Amino acid sequence: MEEFNSETDSDYSSYWRDWFISSRGHEYFCEIDEEYLTDRFNLTGLNTEVQYYQYALDLVTDVFDFECNDDMREQIEKSARHLYGLVHARYIITTRGLQKMLEKYKKYDFGRCPRVLCAGQPLLPIGLSDLPNVKSVKLYCGRCEDVYVPKSSRHAVIDGAYFGASFPHILFQVYPQLIPQKNTERYTPRCFGFKVHASAALLRWQEQQRVAQRRRLIEAEVELPTPEEAERMQDSEDDEEEEIVDSIDVDGDKVEW
Repeated sequence: MEEFNSETDSDYSSYWRDWFISSRGHEYFCEIDEEYLTDRFNLTGLNTEVQYYQYALDLVTDVFDFECNDDMREQIEKSARHLYGLVHARYIITTRGLQKMLEKYKKYDFGRCPRVLCAGQPLLPIGLSDLPNVKSVKLYCGRCEDVYVPKSSRHAVIDGAYFGASFPHILFQVYPQLIPQKNTERYTPRCFGFKVHASAALLRWQEQQRVAQRRRLIEAEVELPTPEEAERMQDSEDDEEEEIVDSIDVDGDKVEW
C-alpha cells in the first residue's frame, strides 16, 4: 500500500481522495462524490464498523484537522481506507455511481475475461460476500457468468465487500442493452482428433459418486454387504424383475405381457 507523503497537514487532508484513487492497486475504485460522503444518511451504521470513525470521515471528506503522532495517523489512515471502501459499495449502486463504473467498464479498467470463448469480454468487480474481511474481490464475466481472480496481486487483496455481491447484476438491470449475448459454443475435448466419448466421463463421475457414498456410509458406521453379498442381492433383484407380469384391461378382457 502506498503511503501519502506531504509537507504539511493541510496537503494531507486536501488531497486524500485524489491520492487514494490514483494509488497503484486502487484502479477498481471510482471517486465518490463529496455530496454523497457528506450526507449522513448514506453512512448509516458505519460508525460501528470503522475505528476512529469521525477522524476517518474527516480525512476522507478533506476536513481533517487533528494533531497526532505517526502511529495514530497511521491508524486513522487505515480506518479512512476501510471507510471509503464500505461507502464505495453503497455508492456504486446509485445512479451516479453506476455511471462512473460504467465508464470504467467500457474502458476495460477491470480487465477482460480469460476464457478464450468469451472473446475478451470486459469484466466487472464483484464481492462474494457483503461482509468485510470475508472474501477478496473477484471479477465477474457477464458472458460466461463465472468469476475469476484478478491477475494483479495488488487487486487480489482488495476486500470484496468494497464492491458487494450485487453490483454487476444491478448494473446489467439498469443497462440491459449491455448484457452480452451468451456464447453457446463449448470446448470439445479430443484425443488425436477424436472426441472423447461422453459416456466415459459419465462412468468416471458415477464411480466417484459411488466411492464417496461408500466412504460416507463407513464413516457413519453403517454395516455394508461384502462384494459377494452385493452380487447375490443384485442377481436376486434381477430374477424378481423377470417374474413380474404387467397387465391391463382391454374391453373388459385382461391382457398380460
